Amino acid sequence: MLRILTWNIQWGLGVDGRRDLKRLIADARDMVDFDILCLQEVADNFGGLKGHEAENQFAEIAALLPDYQSVEGVALDVPDGRGGRSRFGNMVLSRHPVAQILRYTLPWEAAATRNMPRLLLEAVVETPAGPLRVMTTHLEYSSDKLRRAQVEGIREAHRTAYERTIVPREAGPGTYALFPTSPSAILTGDFNMKPGDPVKKRVSDAFEVAAPRLVDAWEAAHPGEPHPASFCLHEQSNGQPHCCDFLFVTEDIVPKITRIVYDQECQSSDHQPVFLELAL
Repeated sequence: MLRILTWNIQWGLGVDGRRDLKRLIADARDMVDFDILCLQEVADNFGGLKGHEAENQFAEIAALLPDYQSVEGVALDVPDGRGGRSRFGNMVLSRHPVAQILRYTLPWEAAATRNMPRLLLEAVVETPAGPLRVMTTHLEYSSDKLRRAQVEGIREAHRTAYERTIVPREAGPGTYALFPTSPSAILTGDFNMKPGDPVKKRVSDAFEVAAPRLVDAWEAAHPGEPHPASFCLHEQSNGQPHCCDFLFVTEDIVPKITRIVYDQECQSSDHQPVFLELAL
């Protein structure tokens, strides 16, 4: 079995207003013995965030999970005004070895709303069944225009990754070395869209080339059933409860889905954790 958990952790800030990464990681472990953990909204030295005390959460989370390889995906990297840097982004932690890591800066169109750079983080995880591309992202909250562009960026990253698996590439020394990869992939994250949004559905559109489609794992496992809420479930200042956190898998992985669960109880973030179990 391979178990993947994804979670927008809101830098460890719980519904009770307390920031506690130890509590959050403990809650994740209580939910499932995960092999891969994908996180969004990890902060480093961002004193302006509620409850954040400028600590490096990338390092703190890695220390809480010493048996996992940690991969940082910094989307926002700005001066802190004191001679240092403030960073914000995503993270992947894997119990299995990690081969090549790729960081795709997603399109950042001009939009007259509050917005910031966004990133797609990809880690090739060497599972017992073979390499698997694990991607995680966090799309723009305030602009449909930006989300549309970012989804196209994700699709392009997936297409080119697939084509690199079918086009022979000459290996070389040093920087030209070849590493394991795969057409099979999992895409996780906070997409800031509801399930019926046409932009969300665009993620799963077929490609003009033979690249495998990215299929919503909940829809594959529970056809016709609405997604459980993953946001505003316990704290509703941002609207009524709804789902905006998803896991997508390539078509070849769909038959291997054994469970997908949206935790409805945890309150260690303003989002709910979601885990996927695969019979790999």
